[in-house]
Amino acid sequence: MDVLSGKRPRRWAPRRARPREARPSWRHRLDAALASRWQRGTLAALSGALPALAFPEPSWWWFAYVALVPWILLIRSAESGRRAALDGWLGGLGFMVAVHHWLLPSLHVFTLVIAALLGLLWAPWGWLAHRFLGGAPSRGRAGAALLVLPSGWLCVELVRSWEGLGGPWGLLGSSQWQVEPALRLASVGGVWLVSALVVAVNTGVAVLLAWRSARAPAVAGLVAVAAATTTAWTWSPRPEAAGSVRVAVVQPGVLDGADGPERRFDREEALTRALAGRGLDLVVWGESSVGHDLADRPDLARRIAALSRRVGAEILVNVDARRSDRTGIFKSSVLVGPDGPTGDRYDKMRLVPFGEYVPARSLLGWATSVGKAAGEDRRRGERPVVMDLAGGLRVGPLVCFESAFPDMSRHLTREGARLLLAQSATSSFQHSWAPEQHASLAALRAAETGRPMVHATLTGVSAVYGPSGERVGEPLGTSASSTAEYDVPLATGTTPYVRFGDWPVYGALAVLAALAAAEAARALRRPARTPLVPPARTAHGSPARPGR
Repeated sequence: MDVLSGKRPRRWAPRRARPREARPSWRHRLDAALASRWQRGTLAALSGALPALAFPEPSWWWFAYVALVPWILLIRSAESGRRAALDGWLGGLGFMVAVHHWLLPSLHVFTLVIAALLGLLWAPWGWLAHRFLGGAPSRGRAGAALLVLPSGWLCVELVRSWEGLGGPWGLLGSSQWQVEPALRLASVGGVWLVSALVVAVNTGVAVLLAWRSARAPAVAGLVAVAAATTTAWTWSPRPEAAGSVRVAVVQPGVLDGADGPERRFDREEALTRALAGRGLDLVVWGESSVGHDLADRPDLARRIAALSRRVGAEILVNVDARRSDRTGIFKSSVLVGPDGPTGDRYDKMRLVPFGEYVPARSLLGWATSVGKAAGEDRRRGERPVVMDLAGGLRVGPLVCFESAFPDMSRHLTREGARLLLAQSATSSFQHSWAPEQHASLAALRAAETGRPMVHATLTGVSAVYGPSGERVGEPLGTSASSTAEYDVPLATGTTPYVRFGDWPVYGALAVLAALAAAEAARALRRPARTPLVPPARTAHGSPARPGR
């Protein structure tokens, strides 16, 4: 009791905290987003776009091995196979936009239309991912997913590699262009084998994160990938050194305007003239380096021949013009020697959709009004060409995005080419990821074939890679207007990829065919359900006691 007041003091009690509204955790917010149709679709598109960071220019090659994991886990959470197929389509759309975003300034909204159409190729892959990893998969299903998902992905890459659908730009395995073990795998099974193993690693990581009961097959799959890489590293044949050749690349830089072709030729001429006395075997100019047919402009042919005499080497130019002897515009690699054009000429066979021709122009010709699509279709060449230099070296030319096609460099190698040459121009996409990504493809082609490759451009990036895909010398960046000289190592021997071709793709098709056959057999063995028919009733009685 308080002596002064005479009142009993109140016993102290802790103040009860008012209940605060529970804040939703990140898991609850994620569940809410997955339940929303629009938010889930956005997450699918963003998840599909993640692998683009593994390609140049970011070139986070290591990210490729986990970039598909969010997409796979999202598909796994779908409530049905139909929703999983939709997640696959939206993810494919996001992937195509991210990998080809540099086309937006040229094709504008048509880029999104193309991405949406090509994204449909991933819808069956989404269904497969849900079929094998949805719910709580058994060890058997999880183990099968390590084989089925890479096979499905390879089939998607195979279909979209068709020239009419844009070609094999952005194949997942191409992100590993600077990883030596991956390049060794490419020499065995091409970029296809690298893509398959990258998807297998992503699938194994997804299984490890989501299902404890299926960790054993996931670990076994990852060990198998490591074993395959080690085997390729140890046992696959390596290119055998066979001398070298001295090659110069001439990169004039950006020269725009109505008189651009003339100014470009003058700049190339000045740069090439400065190469005199360097002991060169070959000089390579970029794509569209000459804007007139040399038969129509003998003065240009004489100027190039004079350059050849001055530097003591033949010059490979690229003519983008109407031919005097055939109808239409061609892009042609033309070899010019001291006495003028040698007669060796290669007309580009695979053209860039919308950039050099408009597919189904009568239907899609409106693309020329919303972007920089070709106003007139270029004409196609009829066959690949292997050229013979004066010193006896055989070279195989490719033009622009033909360096993205593994089969073309493989064919040239089988025809005897000892040096691969790619003439390119990416000046329309100068400040984007395109120049770096295009140059990186030459490393894959070199590793696949065991032949060095020179990638010469008008405006960068120009680069050279050795027979194992290793970089030779320093590249010329997009800001350079200069020349570069390279001592390019030559090699002999035949890689397994050149000998056996696209066997990983055939293996993937076999896996999916076996899966389809197994599903069909299971459907045939399944007993037919007997329809539940209610017992017949009579007019005067119950089913049990008719007549009553």
